[in-house]
Amino acid sequence: MGQWVASPPVYDLREFGGVGDGRTLNTAAFVAAGGGVAERGGGRLVVPAGRWLTAPFNLTSRMTLFLAAGAEILGIQDERYWPLMSPLPSYGYGREHKGPRYGSLIHGQDLKDVTITGHNGTINGQGQSWWIKFRKKVLNHTRGPLVQLMRSSNITISNITLRDSPFWTLHIYDCKDVTISETTILAPIVGAPNTDGIDPDSCENVVIRNCYISVGDDGIAIKSGWDQYGIAYGRPSTNIAIHNVTIRSMVSAGVSIGSEMSGGVSNVLVENVHIWDSRRGVRIKTAPGRGAYVSNIVYRNITLEHLRVGIVIKTDYNEHPDEGFDPKAVPIIENISYTSIHGHGVRVPVRIQGSAEIPVKNVTFHDMSIGLVDRKHHVFQCSFVQGQVIGYVFPVPCKNLDLYNERQELVKQSTLQNISDIDYSF
Repeated sequence: MGQWVASPPVYDLREFGGVGDGRTLNTAAFVAAGGGVAERGGGRLVVPAGRWLTAPFNLTSRMTLFLAAGAEILGIQDERYWPLMSPLPSYGYGREHKGPRYGSLIHGQDLKDVTITGHNGTINGQGQSWWIKFRKKVLNHTRGPLVQLMRSSNITISNITLRDSPFWTLHIYDCKDVTISETTILAPIVGAPNTDGIDPDSCENVVIRNCYISVGDDGIAIKSGWDQYGIAYGRPSTNIAIHNVTIRSMVSAGVSIGSEMSGGVSNVLVENVHIWDSRRGVRIKTAPGRGAYVSNIVYRNITLEHLRVGIVIKTDYNEHPDEGFDPKAVPIIENISYTSIHGHGVRVPVRIQGSAEIPVKNVTFHDMSIGLVDRKHHVFQCSFVQGQVIGYVFPVPCKNLDLYNERQELVKQSTLQNISDIDYSF
């Protein structure tokens, strides 16, 4: 006979005094429930239908936070209830302000086997008051994410809605083995500063699939630390796969890598992604001082609809934590491919702006056709880039790239890799 294994206990938030009326503060109930799960070595906490106001609380290992249909966790808007935490080591002294930062509404660190799921219940950061205070410059600390998991492994997030975060929505920091699926992430497309959707930051083995993201900053931003602090922390983001995601980002980009990438970013696959009504489509951004590398990045089957710029690589994103960065720490950008890129209503399909100190190496375009808004300009813009175009690519590629036919036979070799036709006027 096989050994009988008890299924983990199931708790209901109401057992711990939770009241889902949208007005009662439920922090003590969430804390007590987390303690109950920890005491039993794991378990499932069910948040039933209702509106559950709370201050920030922590998850625990082997815990499932389950949001029933109609359940909404509401973050309290008074920042005095939000604990302060030390700055992230790979970012230095804080992102928006020097010194400590606000914690996240739902937080976990040094955990194993954590799940946040449900029947599409909602975690609502009620970020509106934070956005106003940020714009008025009355906050003394960096705003906190909606959900932040740090130094943890075996994380599953699925079948929920995350909305109106004070800052980045879902921040996965120095984690391994993460799956995010069937998740909707929402914030106003304007007036909700820095509400990135999903930020895998110094993470390994991450899958993001079947998600819908419409936010006030990057939809997905892969990061790994900032300048000398990220170089010293030295944790790359690697083995990240993004599939079947729809994104809108009116003020930023659908999928970004960087600009904080000082631990390195490699082995990223972005496929079957639809980016619409956005400022930019897929973007890599870095600068002197970042160090490290962005390498082995594959974009495949990307649809771009009504964008200002489709594909971007930018090497002068000169935002730094302090004056202590080393301007000679220049990143390497290499082995980036764009295959089956289609769309319409795009003003500038490609803008790859390498520089003499940060040249972009081995970029490949294959099977690309983008309908343009304005054909009068250089619509395929390049500088300091080396690579190849295979087969038919529309619009006409920049002269910096070698041309190959579909059989991958060289048709014309470029001698002009360092010429620049970057035009920021449109």
